[in-house]
Amino acid sequence: MKKHCWLTLGLMIATVAVAQNNTNSLPAMPSPVASPAAETVPAPAAPKAAKPAAAPVSHKKHASAPAKTAALKEPTVALVPGPAVVTVSNLIVRGQAGLKGEVVSHLLKGDAVTVLTQINLDKHAADEPAQWAKIAYPTNAHVWVNAKFVDAANNVVTAKKLNLRAGPGENYSVLGVLDKGATIIPVTTKDGWTRIEAPASAYAFVAAIYLKQEAAAPVEIATAPAPAPAPTPTPTPVPEPQPIVTAPVITPTPTPPPPPEPAVIDTNVPPQPRIVTHEGVVRHVGSLITPTAYELYNPATDMNVNFLYTTTTNLDISRYVGMRIIVTGEEGLAARWTDIPVLTIQRIQVIDSNVAPPIIYQSPRAAGQRH
Repeated sequence: MKKHCWLTLGLMIATVAVAQNNTNSLPAMPSPVASPAAETVPAPAAPKAAKPAAAPVSHKKHASAPAKTAALKEPTVALVPGPAVVTVSNLIVRGQAGLKGEVVSHLLKGDAVTVLTQINLDKHAADEPAQWAKIAYPTNAHVWVNAKFVDAANNVVTAKKLNLRAGPGENYSVLGVLDKGATIIPVTTKDGWTRIEAPASAYAFVAAIYLKQEAAAPVEIATAPAPAPAPTPTPTPVPEPQPIVTAPVITPTPTPPPPPEPAVIDTNVPPQPRIVTHEGVVRHVGSLITPTAYELYNPATDMNVNFLYTTTTNLDISRYVGMRIIVTGEEGLAARWTDIPVLTIQRIQVIDSNVAPPIIYQSPRAAGQRH
């Protein structure tokens, strides 16, 4: 038993010796190098009492409120027909008055334009200008016409009235009208539409607040110089009176004037067309005894202003149903209904595109009929 204890003790001493030799054989660890900034850091202060643990922070995202559109602060302007100058670096030119009009061109600061008239929108969005200027179409932009109404041999308009549009299709805004026989300058053709150089009758729209007009210079009135004083007349000697000889007075017999020639009336001269302009809302007429399928009516009284008619195939009156418009054209009487006025459309200007939902109007006379 004693022998077994001494063997165990010897084994433990040998193990410690081997462990000490292995430890001394390891290379010494290099001392850490302090940074220059660490050299200037003061010794840490005594530790303060630990603060209570903060409540856990919730990372749940809260739904943000929808951003409100800031209202446009628009100063009141009053443009008159005549020249004006662009005051911003990049002014968008549109096919209609309002942000709904498609972009047709751009103008730079200092560009000169010709104002035709000013249009003030009754209804508009908070960030949309209410005041717009109708201007002559920029010379660096083009317009489109329907190619089937142009004689390709000599580039002459063959339709009675041909709309100028902002793009190759009837869904683009109307930018003017060409009369029959007008000559165009084509640029390119696409899908049955021809892009041409803009004629002098084309127009577009820009926000009025970005135009500036110079005030008219005062007219100087030249003052006439004061008249020189009249010279004092030299008295003329009065001649002596002479005897008066009375002669018989002969009264000539008046000659009667020649009878007037009868007036010549040319009965072959056609009557001049009656051009009128009316404002109202377009609606469809659901009656078979009316001259046309569409009419312009007064929404305040629900009374008919005119029945609307067009002779051109590229004007779809149904597009304007429910819109408040200003329409100009030739007013006459229907061939079958000689007491009903019909307006042949020459020009339409949209004032409000969403006045009322489309209403199908049926006259009381036609209400009792079965179709």
